[in-house]
Amino acid sequence: MGQFSRTWWGQRFIEALEQFTDSGRLGRGRSYAVGGKIIEHKLANGTVSAKVRGSINPYFGVYKEPIYKTSITIKAINAADWKKVIRQIAERADLVTKLLMSEMPDTIEEAFAELGLHLLPHSQKDFVTSCSCPDYANPCKHIAGVYYLLASELDRDPFVMFELRGLSREALLTELAQTPLGQILAAALSASEATIEPIESTSYYTRPIKEAVPTQTSYKEFWTGAKRLPAPPLPAVQPGVPALLIKKEGDYPAFWHKDASFIKVMEEIYERVRTKNKQMK
Repeated sequence: MGQFSRTWWGQRFIEALEQFTDSGRLGRGRSYAVGGKIIEHKLANGTVSAKVRGSINPYFGVYKEPIYKTSITIKAINAADWKKVIRQIAERADLVTKLLMSEMPDTIEEAFAELGLHLLPHSQKDFVTSCSCPDYANPCKHIAGVYYLLASELDRDPFVMFELRGLSREALLTELAQTPLGQILAAALSASEATIEPIESTSYYTRPIKEAVPTQTSYKEFWTGAKRLPAPPLPAVQPGVPALLIKKEGDYPAFWHKDASFIKVMEEIYERVRTKNKQMK
């Protein structure tokens, strides 16, 4: 399922299929989608039409690979409801901006839900499917294969879902660009995408700049410079007990039976070792 649902809308599409489709048929359909069984497919007028290779089965007298015609149609939203949806979308800058940038907003369903509609399919009632194969079940493995192919198309282009619902990408973007908010955002996006003409340069190297030299300079400024050098960094302070295991046990671990703190004693030992190492150098 992973390769057909890289995006959240692709995942939602697959989840809708899983609600009303047998997992075994979905599995066979998935293998059809990746196994080259779907010869061709096209999207026109809200319907996905495909030609799918069938299986050779001598038991049923099928000795030649059959080619089945399969179609999937998702219930379209009527024009009047689309106008209402576009008005809802046009009131939100976050939705308009992403759609104008050819991206699917993750909150797009909110605009549809307020009108009792939805963009992504929710149940089997949203689909009308057919296949010329003799399988009585619907969806058959050929339809399931086209389902997964459609999910892959949605991953690449989310506007396919709008077209399946009866509104093309061009019509959607045109309607949004005509709204007051859409006009402002479209102009801002066009300005940000405007190309900047490169400035021709006569040289690729930095040219030296002449600076005036003071006429009188004291000996101190000559040898030390006009500005002081930054102060050297402070030396790193060594921790009292660098060994974490020793410090972790606390002042009086279970094996320690002396009155003096275990950490304090170890600090003295560490200091002696550190001092001795410096003397050896």
